[in-house]
Amino acid sequence: MANQQASPSATENAQLKAHYQSYIDYCNEQNYEGILGFYTSPISINDVPGAPSQVTDQIKSIFEAFPDWRWEIRRFIIDGEYMAVHFNITGTHRGTFQGIEATGRRITTTELTLYRLADGRFSHVWPFVDFASIIKQIS
Repeated sequence: MANQQASPSATENAQLKAHYQSYIDYCNEQNYEGILGFYTSPISINDVPGAPSQVTDQIKSIFEAFPDWRWEIRRFIIDGEYMAVHFNITGTHRGTFQGIEATGRRITTTELTLYRLADGRFSHVWPFVDFASIIKQIS
C-alpha cells in the first residue's frame, strides 16, 4: 500500500493559508528578503533546482516591467504536502517585457501555481502564468 500522508486539519489549513497570504503580501510589497524566507535551498522551479535568489530575480524582473503588479488569491487548495493557488494578476506595463517596450496599458491575467511544502517552506514550485494573454494585452 502506498504511503499516504494525513490531510491537514481545518485549523492547519487556515494557518497555512494565513502563512501563504503573508508570502503574497511580501511579494506584492516587493520585500525580497521576506520572500526568501519562504523557500528551501535549493528550490526546484518546474523541476529545475536552483538558488532561492533566482526566484526573487524572476520576481524583480516582473516588477521592472509592471511596478504595480499584484497577486490576489482566488482559490487555495491543500492536499497533504501539496498546495495549489489560483490567482488574479493585475499590473500596468511601465517597462520592457519580453522585448516589448512600455505601453502604459493595464493588464489582467491569471496564474495557477502548485507548491510542494517541506517544513512549511516551498521546496518545489510549478507556476503556470498566462503570459500569452499579457503579450496580447500589451501588443
